[in-house]
Amino acid sequence: MALSLGFGAARRPIEIVREYDRERIADLLISDRHIAAYALAQLDDDAWPDAEFLVARGPSGTGLLCHSRGGLGFATTLSGAKEAVAAILRLHPGFARTFAIAGEEHLEALEAVYHFQRVTQMVRMAVTREGFRPVSSSAMEAAQPMLSAHVDLVNMLYNAEGDPTHYRPEHISDGCYWGVTDEERLVAVAGTHAIGWRHGIAIVGNVFTHPRFRSRGHGTTVTSAVTAALLEQVDEVVLSVKRDNVPALRAYNRLGYRVVGEIIEASAVRETSTLITALRRWAARRRGDDGEREVVNA
Repeated sequence: MALSLGFGAARRPIEIVREYDRERIADLLISDRHIAAYALAQLDDDAWPDAEFLVARGPSGTGLLCHSRGGLGFATTLSGAKEAVAAILRLHPGFARTFAIAGEEHLEALEAVYHFQRVTQMVRMAVTREGFRPVSSSAMEAAQPMLSAHVDLVNMLYNAEGDPTHYRPEHISDGCYWGVTDEERLVAVAGTHAIGWRHGIAIVGNVFTHPRFRSRGHGTTVTSAVTAALLEQVDEVVLSVKRDNVPALRAYNRLGYRVVGEIIEASAVRETSTLITALRRWAARRRGDDGEREVVNA
């Protein structure tokens, strides 16, 4: 069975392999560093056992897919040539439910194997030590690092708009979380999606301010605090913000963050049956001859 991405198209082989060499994976991701930061973080020793990397090489270029378990739960990160990425996804759609992170050019490939509960077009922003501009020291007086003992307070804050969260103490202790107090209560918090110590990049996320305490600069303060703490240990920090969230874009820009690209973040549910994908993989391995490679036609 050959994978076909178009009727009447010339048969062009795409070779898919499972990649186990972390340095080779990093070399493939480095040019897409900001967009693929979550995949880079999976190369750390503690995250590596829970990640699977597949690489496809074809006429249009090289693509990479990472399925992982971690801070985001189940996640799927795409990088590289869209035709190559589409070939991987058709054979390896991954988890039944996943959080997909990809470039806009990968949307069609995602839609071929998933349906979306939610898809958001985001702006990716990044800051380095040299470009970082923290908030004033007076603003930081209300901020404090969150510890595992604060997990109940963090969950209570995130639940303020009725969306239950279930952070565990290790989520707080393994990441980097800062909060702001106002009127003697925790009213804003920011943390991390992932920290890639091996390649010096971290992803800020989970920025939230209680509805009653918005427009006071608390979100900027906690983001500044987390960014400052991370930049003491990594070279670069990235985050994502909705395209139309102009206040947030301006706030992050004041901290020194700069737009470096656009991505898609989607809560996705797999549509392809496991039997169909198993048959596709079996046929692709037969064409690969050695049992290690999978070969499909684009």
